[in-house]
Amino acid sequence: MSKEKVSYKKTFLAGIITENPVFVSLLGMCPTLATTKSVEAAFGMGLLVILTLLGSNLLISLLRKIIPSEVKIPCYIIIIATFVTIIKMLTQAFIPALYDSLGVFISLIVVNCIILGRAEAFASKNGPVASIVDALGSGIGFTMAICIIAFFRELIGTGALSIGVYFPLNKAYFLHIFPEKYAISLFVQSAGGFLTLGLVLAFMAWFKNRKEAKKALEEKARIEKLKAQKALELAEKKKMEALNKAEPAKEAI
Repeated sequence: MSKEKVSYKKTFLAGIITENPVFVSLLGMCPTLATTKSVEAAFGMGLLVILTLLGSNLLISLLRKIIPSEVKIPCYIIIIATFVTIIKMLTQAFIPALYDSLGVFISLIVVNCIILGRAEAFASKNGPVASIVDALGSGIGFTMAICIIAFFRELIGTGALSIGVYFPLNKAYFLHIFPEKYAISLFVQSAGGFLTLGLVLAFMAWFKNRKEAKKALEEKARIEKLKAQKALELAEKKKMEALNKAEPAKEAI
């Protein structure tokens, strides 16, 4: 595998895992909290962000040597706003239910710090292909994060998962997991977004600390094993030296 491909792989995985916009960098909190009442709406928001990231990263990368450094941020915002406007019009035309559900948050993609951050930190310094890979990684990472939050919010808040409510399918489908009377409606309200995000982040922190503690114990056990092995080797060496010294003494007698 070439060095280039390895760098593309690292760039792609960074946006999903090590530099996840939501769970690691805590960026894009506004759409994360506002558009995660259902998995379908969250997926739709994530898809729009991915398309915006792809278009803006590619164009900014192509123009990175032309745009003057003094006005680069206003230029980035104009480019992002252009793509958001196009995507907003397409969403309104072909997925009107999703457009109505997301409402003003589609327009707010223009000032989404994830998109502007990737434009400034990556696209303005790298080539088109690398910028597309970065956009895909960050976009998929964002989409996965908000869909995970939406999954718990919708399930706990309504007792069911739905599909076809916002996307133009033949009809809406509902998977009822438990009776609605046992659902906690707080999770589909504004406070539910903060609560779910906090619980997910707490679980991730616990899992990370547990993993690091396990790794530290394994490293400690490995070091102790090496020490014991070295001590055994040293004892064997001393034993052999003692035997070698005893042999000439016996021959002399």
